Formats: sequence, C-alpha cells, structure tokens
Amino acid sequence: MPRFTARAPAIPTVTIDDERTRVTRWDFVPGAETGWHRHHMNYVVVPITDGTMLIEDSEGERRVPLRAGAAYARPLGVEHNVVNGGEGFMSFVEIELKR
Repeated sequence: MPRFTARAPAIPTVTIDDERTRVTRWDFVPGAETGWHRHHMNYVVVPITDGTMLIEDSEGERRVPLRAGAAYARPLGVEHNVVNGGEGFMSFVEIELKR
C-alpha cells in the first residue's frame, strides 16, 4: 500500500512515444524511487545495469535482482513502487505496449 517516503525520485527519460509503444529509460541513484503507480499497458523491462530493486506492492516488500540485458515482461494492471534497493547506480529501459 502507498506510504509517505522522503526518497529521491528516479529520473525517467521518454525516448519513444508513438501510436504503438512508449520507451522510457529509468535512472536511479541509491534509494531513488518511481513512486506508486499502476501500469495501464503490458510492458517489458530491459535492465541496463546490474542492481537490486526493492519492490513495494500490496503484498509488502521484496528485493529482486536485476541483471544487465536480462529482460522480463509484466501484464497491465501491476501496481507498485520501484526503489533502487542497492548501493550503486541502477538503470533500466521500460517498453510499454500500447496495442
């Protein structure tokens, strides 16, 4: 569930936003977060760096390792906050599928 935090925001950079896809690069300093959000599209994440995500969602918190280049996909409807749970810089590309 959402909660108040004093974390730095992750930095999103949208590189493509057309009729079929939105591609966003997310950059996180240690402890930075996306903020609570719900995905309204299916999406694919491609890590650029190794790292550890701290995922906060309705089930609580869990740490998930990221490996550069090891892509994964998630369905629309996912609601969470993504936090850099590691001690180093973390970055990934998120590809949202509009249709």
